[in-house]
Amino acid sequence: MIFDYYPGCTLNTKAKELDIFARKAAEKLGFELREIEDWQCCGAVYPMGADVVASKTPSVRALKASQDNGRALVTLCSACHHVLKRVNRDAAEDAEFRATLTAYDEELEYNGGTEVLHFLEVLRDKIGFDKVKAAVTNPLIGRKIGAYYGCMLLRPGAVMAFDDPESPTIIEDFIKALGATPVTYAMRNECCGGYISLAEKEMSAKMCHAVAEDAVRRGAEELITACPLCAYNVKKQAGDILPITYFTKLLAEALGLDGEEAKANA
Repeated sequence: MIFDYYPGCTLNTKAKELDIFARKAAEKLGFELREIEDWQCCGAVYPMGADVVASKTPSVRALKASQDNGRALVTLCSACHHVLKRVNRDAAEDAEFRATLTAYDEELEYNGGTEVLHFLEVLRDKIGFDKVKAAVTNPLIGRKIGAYYGCMLLRPGAVMAFDDPESPTIIEDFIKALGATPVTYAMRNECCGGYISLAEKEMSAKMCHAVAEDAVRRGAEELITACPLCAYNVKKQAGDILPITYFTKLLAEALGLDGEEAKANA
């Protein structure tokens, strides 16, 4: 089973572990992430202006490349997934946007036909958590883990269609498949304040502390996330309360992939 893969910028720099462990886990689970050629930065923030086209073209190029390849496009970074999914919706439903795209560059003729998937959706919907569980060689029994969704995976719910935006279960089900105990807490789908962390440092710190403290109150001993910005911000602002790491690292551990070995062979 082969999927096209859009890694995005951060997974080539600060979030290498999110990428490395995903590739090795995919290999162990029997599917391939085939990186698309000449991808460009998605911009990390979905442009809200109705007339914004130029900043969406890198996403359109990636989406069109996957359509030409006849494969679904898989992402890992919450921000990349968010932008690609929303731009894909624009191309599918906004005729004026499509017309402006082709006027801007005739090679960008695209109608939103690519299936955009997060790696977690691949595990749930294409592989199946039962098969993931069957592949586990190092079950994480006794570990109490909180899922930190953050903002971008879930909202806007009608567009992302990732899970119930108010009561998601996909990461909890993932944790169960690895043999650990998921801890459900109220702040798991609240913002960490990542995008205001430079301008409003105190507010961002309060938001991170609220997330971490709520998770600890509910019994969590660690958090996992799919978002590089969430991982960085919570670790920096509230890392003394409990550790946070990428869900792919947890997956690699449960599949018996040694961390250093996975990095060396990626």
